[in-house]
Amino acid sequence: MVEGKRPDPGRAASRTAAISVEPVRLDRLAAESAPRISTGNAEFDRVLGGGVVPGSLVLLGGEPGIGKSTILLQVARQLQTRGRRVLYVSGEESAGQIKMRAERLDPGGDDMRVLAESNLEAILAAVESARPTDLVIDSVQTTFSDALDSAPGSVSQVRHVAHCLLTLAKSSGTPVFLVGHVTKDGSLAGPKVLEHIVDTVLYFEGERHHNHRIVRAVKNRFGAANELGIFEMTSRGLVAVRNPSNLFLRERGAAPPGSAVVCTLEGTRPMLVEVQALVVATQYGTGRRMSTGFDDSRLSLLAAMMEKNMSVPLGACDIYVNVAGGLRIDDPASDLAVFTAVWSSYCNRAPAPGTVLLGELGLSGEVRPVSQAHVRVREAVAMGFGRCVLPAGNLPLLETISGAELVPIRAVAELPDSAL
Repeated sequence: MVEGKRPDPGRAASRTAAISVEPVRLDRLAAESAPRISTGNAEFDRVLGGGVVPGSLVLLGGEPGIGKSTILLQVARQLQTRGRRVLYVSGEESAGQIKMRAERLDPGGDDMRVLAESNLEAILAAVESARPTDLVIDSVQTTFSDALDSAPGSVSQVRHVAHCLLTLAKSSGTPVFLVGHVTKDGSLAGPKVLEHIVDTVLYFEGERHHNHRIVRAVKNRFGAANELGIFEMTSRGLVAVRNPSNLFLRERGAAPPGSAVVCTLEGTRPMLVEVQALVVATQYGTGRRMSTGFDDSRLSLLAAMMEKNMSVPLGACDIYVNVAGGLRIDDPASDLAVFTAVWSSYCNRAPAPGTVLLGELGLSGEVRPVSQAHVRVREAVAMGFGRCVLPAGNLPLLETISGAELVPIRAVAELPDSAL
């Protein structure tokens, strides 16, 4: 069945009006200087680039049950307590169910407006009547418009709803938050057209068996992309984590063989993460390379480089790598830590205690400089690590940092004497 659209009598008038619009020179425009709106949640503000921009359209995506509705309800109530008029619209829950969830998170009354509705025209009428300063739509897939014959959640419905809400946000200056579900492959349902319409795209990540949740910005017209905020799931909802390094290292005791620590950089935030490796004799003809939280292809490349440059017969070994805490790292600076963890497990020798490793590795075994080395080293010193193995190319920029022994290396062949 072909999705159809009913005639819109206002479309011809809008086209006629558009003809009379003339472009304006850029130097005659005044830059908008409206201050950002703080949500009262430091981690959420960090991901948004310092707070909510008036008139912005923010999309929060994630798997079912990961906490999208929970965090937006918390943010909505925090905005309400700061003098904002928030309208929370849900097409998946009744008003009574929203009340029950709000009482579980934070008992106590507030005057936040709640609307259980999925019809776009009814929502826009409620917005016109209540005139909120902030609007939350949960979710964009359940919202539909009478202007289209297609079912809720279809591509045309999602696109039309998003465009109407974008027009509302830009014309009234009202920040609008959208909840979006993801498909099995992890992309936003709708499909990707949603990401092109909105101003900011946030992804909610996290393992169901871990308490922490990560909100990552993958698009932000008003701030840095790839910024992230870290939260811990509790019985009272999501609590901001101020020290993520302590969160990911708190279960780490004495460093055994096969363990290494790296300071990875996510956006502007440095985090200390433990990398674990296990090297055992294979039971098959060819050794396997498996990892959790690290790219399998990159692991195979590092193993081949180790076998070539250090004459380690890893072809007859299975290699397993795990990033503790359920975090996934893509930072090239983690190469040296993964390499060291694999080498440590193979030799059955633990790395020197209190050591952090930084470095990107080339195919010939060279250790290349990493970005923001001073930020990473300062975080390691703040967490009590007194020794840092890093690329020699970064050393001239770190002479002013005190409190840590800096061990520069130029190639992986120098690693056994430096880290073990």
